[in-house]
Amino acid sequence: MTDLPAATADDLAAAFDIVIVGAGMAGASLAAECAAHARVLVIEAEDAPGYHTTGRSAAFWEESYGGPGVVPLTLASHGFLDGLGLLSPRAGLTIGRAADLDRIMAFVDRFAALGVDIRPMDRAQMVEQVPGLRAEWCHGAYEARGADIDVAGLHQHYLAQARRAGSVLRLRARIDHAERDGTGWRLHWAGGTVRGGVLANAAGAWADGLATLAGAAPLGITPLRRTIVQVRTDPLPPADMPLTFGIDEDFYFKPQSGRLLVSPHDETPDVAHDVAPEELDVAIAIDRLEHAVDWRVAALERRWAGLRSFAPDRLPVYGFDPAVPGLFWFAGQGGFGIQTAPAAARLAAQLLLGLPRDAMTAALDAGKYAPARFAGG
Repeated sequence: MTDLPAATADDLAAAFDIVIVGAGMAGASLAAECAAHARVLVIEAEDAPGYHTTGRSAAFWEESYGGPGVVPLTLASHGFLDGLGLLSPRAGLTIGRAADLDRIMAFVDRFAALGVDIRPMDRAQMVEQVPGLRAEWCHGAYEARGADIDVAGLHQHYLAQARRAGSVLRLRARIDHAERDGTGWRLHWAGGTVRGGVLANAAGAWADGLATLAGAAPLGITPLRRTIVQVRTDPLPPADMPLTFGIDEDFYFKPQSGRLLVSPHDETPDVAHDVAPEELDVAIAIDRLEHAVDWRVAALERRWAGLRSFAPDRLPVYGFDPAVPGLFWFAGQGGFGIQTAPAAARLAAQLLLGLPRDAMTAALDAGKYAPARFAGG
């Protein structure tokens, strides 16, 4: 994508049909899907696209992740991701103790009914998958079709596709004022102004703030902090070990390049900013790992945190604002925004441009993701 110099921003006023705010996975994928049909500008506040959530994701493709309402988007995205060679197979395993048997079986039944490839697993089978699993973990739910995702590869694919179709990327442009200008928008940032027909809100943790600038009611999209640490263990984790979750959603871990990525699965409400990990969350991550397996943590090598943004019902938000003309929401994609990006962006572009559904999106119920579901509080 071309970075539009600030000195020429006014020269391109009124040149864009769609102005997308945010160049992470959401904004880049939406730009790629729209650029063949419209003149698109992507505005990004940071020095590079994908600096925040996209650049810090330990993303995986797991059919059940995000809950039942997200499963259709996840399943619809698989063929696209696999066709680009961006998936590396890795099964998923959710583990529980003796008292969790009913919950494990209900988890299996709920997602199997949605078409997820999932089955119960006993203690002996679990230990084959996760050597060193402590004795209290005796029931599991196994998802064979999981995969690691090449997040950077997917993001670059979308940026390149958007660039080839003629879209423009403007970096270091934090929107500080947005106003309706006739049938479109006039957007301002320090040193620049641009006009556009549709304002697409792909601002992630900043989505409610941008909506407020545009005169819309915030939807309650809340940034939640998520911590990840990289540790070296003794023994080293098997390279093909599953991505392993606790049934209480209080930890997960997976191998990567001979090391182990561990998260306490924290969701601490925060504000939109360049977030950093808290020492307590790092300690909790390691403690929960040591309660799951009998491995020794030999070294803590890296730690980082990112913001995952959820709407109140934890479903994504795709569609035009019900009260403010020309404001399109593409936000609230939580921790599942990477694995659902292909279907989400395709569906959003079809809604924004009035295009017909295709094979990827035909089975998706757009109504369940519409911002109008929050109308009236």
